Order: sequence, then structure tokens, then C-alpha cells
Amino acid sequence: MVRPIQPIAPTISPNQQIQKAAPKQGNVSFREILENQQGLSISKHAADRMQERNIQFSSEEWQSIQDKVKEAKQKGVKDALVVVDGNAMVVSVKNNTIITALNQSETDKKVFTNIDGTILL
Repeated sequence: MVRPIQPIAPTISPNQQIQKAAPKQGNVSFREILENQQGLSISKHAADRMQERNIQFSSEEWQSIQDKVKEAKQKGVKDALVVVDGNAMVVSVKNNTIITALNQSETDKKVFTNIDGTILL
């Protein structure tokens, strides 16, 4: 004898309506909190290149870079070329990570690919 499987959850009659909880105004998602708290990180490769090429930024420049990368992220940029005083960095905006860095003498004749945004400071 075969018996039909009964649902575990109670059935809803066609007359009943399911109401979804409305999102509360002013609440911020956990992801948004993390994105706002995370600063720009530097990959090991980029850190090595910055040290080899003596590329340094003041705290004001660093803050400006982070602000512009955050702005680029809001505009949908995933990978950006950031140029500061002739020095260039390729930044994964999506991951908040500097991928590599070049000094001014190296950027003169380079072609940058796989970027979808540029930040000039």
C-alpha cells in the first residue's frame, strides 16, 4: 500500500496571504559594515614592488587613494589603474587590494590591460 507524503509545514489556503517582513529603515547590512571598515590592503607582490622601487605615500595620499577606490567601487569598477604623482598601481577594487605597483620610469611605455577604471590623483 502506497501512502502519499504529507507536508511538514502547514498548508496555506488560497485566501491567506503571506507577508514578508519589511526591511527596517536605517539598518545597514553586515556586508556594508565590513566594506566600510576594510581599508585598502597590499598584496605581497605589490609590497615587494613598492619596496624595490621606493614607492611611498604620505598618510594624506593614502587616505585619498582609499577614498577614491571606495568611490570607484560604488560606481561599479572592478579593477582600476591608480596613478599618483607618476607612480601607478593596479588595484582590485572588488577585493580592496593593490595588486602591483610601478614607478614613473616604468609606466612610460606600458600598456595596462584588464582594467575597467582609472583613478588619477
